[in-house]
Parts: sequence; structure tokens; C-alpha cells
Amino acid sequence: MFTGIIRDIGEITSLNDSNGDLNVSIKTTLKLNKIDIGDSICCGGICLTVLTIKKNIFNVELSKETLSVSSANFWRKGTKINIEKSLLLGDQIGGHLVSGHVDGLAVLQSKKNIKGSVRFDFKVPKNIQVYIIKKGSVSIDGVSLTINEVNKSLFNVNVISHTLKNTTLGQLKVNDIVNIEVDTIARYSVNAIKYYIQEK
Repeated sequence: MFTGIIRDIGEITSLNDSNGDLNVSIKTTLKLNKIDIGDSICCGGICLTVLTIKKNIFNVELSKETLSVSSANFWRKGTKINIEKSLLLGDQIGGHLVSGHVDGLAVLQSKKNIKGSVRFDFKVPKNIQVYIIKKGSVSIDGVSLTINEVNKSLFNVNVISHTLKNTTLGQLKVNDIVNIEVDTIARYSVNAIKYYIQEK
């Protein structure tokens, strides 16, 4: 479990095919002496397992399934990704609870400077539109944000200068693809209502 508060921007140093899965090495400024083999770590909004650690580089593996539903399919050597260590019991939750399980991909439609922040407009696929609600939470490439407005398949968020500087959101360009994870509470609430209606 994570909070959506990014602790570092990591850089991919190598990618290798492993029988269809993808083995990835990531360089980070995080103190890896506090991370153990087998720990979960959020990389670009995706919960992955640390396989090896060497100095300031850790290694993870992505399955075919993960590659098929996330933007990791577009990762290349030199790609920058948001990094967050898993939440410990007693840690402050500054954003919202993020699982690192990608629900779908969104496309950046436009970005506009508004005083000290930037408004991003994203288009999401139809299957997750129902979970995107005004003033609800959403994780974009692992970053916890609050949804401002929703218009069918479009929603927008405002990103402050601190977040732009300390996450990969500041590097996004129009038509870039990002990982979306909807709010867990919204997901279970909507699915419970759907189940209730079907059973009546």
C-alpha cells in the first residue's frame, strides 16, 4: 500500500526480456539500505517487487499482464518514473491510499498554466469513467491528486509547482499516456451498488 506522495524520480538504466516478462533496473536517490529484497515499491504508479539491490540501483520484474495494462509497455532506457516506498504502519498518509494496481491508461489532452499551477485535462477509457468523480481522489503515474471537474470521458486536475518539480508530471506533454488508479473506496462502492442492483 502507498500514499501517492512521490519520494524520488527514478531513471531506468536497463530493460531485458525474460520469457515475455520484463526485467528492469532503476536508479534512485532513495536510501536502499532501508529496502529489503521482496519489498514492494511503487514505480510509475505500479506496485512491483524488489528482486535485487546494488548500490543505488534496484531491480524489478513486470509480467506480461502488467505490461498489457500499464504504460510500462512504453518504458525505455532513460525513462524517468515516480518512485515511492511502501507504507509502514504508523506512517503519515499525506495523499490517499494507493494500491499500485493500474485500472487503465489515460491520455493527456491539454495542459494550461493557471497562476502558480498547471491544469491537466485527461481522457480515460469508458470502463473507468464511473469511478472518476468531482473532488474524488485519483492516482496518476503514482501521484495522488484531487479531481476538479468531470465531463464524460474527460477529467482535470490542478498540479502545484512543488509536485511539477518533484514528479514526472512536470515532464508530461500533450498526447502522453499515463497510468490511472481510481480511488479504492470509489471502486468498491460502485461495484457494490452494481452487484446490489443485479441481485434485485
